[in-house]
Amino acid sequence: MIPPIASNFVAGESPAAAIEHAEQTSTRDVGCILNLLGEHYEERPPADADADEYIEVVEAIADSPATACISVKPSQIGLDLGDDVFAENLERIVTAATEHDVFVWVDMEDHTTTDATLDAVEELGRATDGNVGVCVQANLKRTPNDLERLAAVPGKVRLVKGAYDEPKEVAYKKKARVDEQYRELLEYMFQEFDDGIAVGSHDPEMIAHARDLHAEYGTPYEVQMLMGVRESAQFDLASEDVEVWQYVPYGDKWFQYFYRRVRERKSNALFALRAVLTG
Repeated sequence: MIPPIASNFVAGESPAAAIEHAEQTSTRDVGCILNLLGEHYEERPPADADADEYIEVVEAIADSPATACISVKPSQIGLDLGDDVFAENLERIVTAATEHDVFVWVDMEDHTTTDATLDAVEELGRATDGNVGVCVQANLKRTPNDLERLAAVPGKVRLVKGAYDEPKEVAYKKKARVDEQYRELLEYMFQEFDDGIAVGSHDPEMIAHARDLHAEYGTPYEVQMLMGVRESAQFDLASEDVEVWQYVPYGDKWFQYFYRRVRERKSNALFALRAVLTG
């Protein structure tokens, strides 16, 4: 069982719990991106099993009143076992999701996975007329070129600052430089993309920047934030007619995810400490 302190960041251990959370959140005009926790499998059976569960979740979303979609990690569905395993499982998931009118996000992992991820997403984006989206990271020096490529591909693109500890040869390390790159890339997207911009950030300055760019260029966009992080801001934005999606992890591999959330932000650590002290 997930303890109360962790349940602020993880929806539950079962698909039913995740769907229930999505239904509740949808009543406040915030959609949910459901992510089954798991990554870096060294054998094929668990990768195939997680792909199977995603297909079951897609079917559950289709039968639910929730505004929801899914997001998968490449290493979770076989990338560590080979590009072909990943592509095969992703195609199975996207095909089922397209049949049920459910959108599929593909998360981006460390820089060594970028090419294989983009190749698979581009192929399926064109095959499904845009029913698949991908995350790109502003800290990577290659991302401007990747966005030029993705501008011509049907589907959505989520821009995040980047959470992986990448080598300096491929990534900007200073926060100010990453912020500068994020701003520049976001403006490029509003200029060059017809649709499908996702602002993956909890930074109020970046969200305000996106609002200004929308006013200038008119390109539709959405804001994406994590479950349990600045949730009041999520609902406030939704009440202001901004399209907001909450990234919602679930599953029995919750401990590592929760531990990362607490470590990466002081505010999350203080939130967790208060929860422990107050019960």
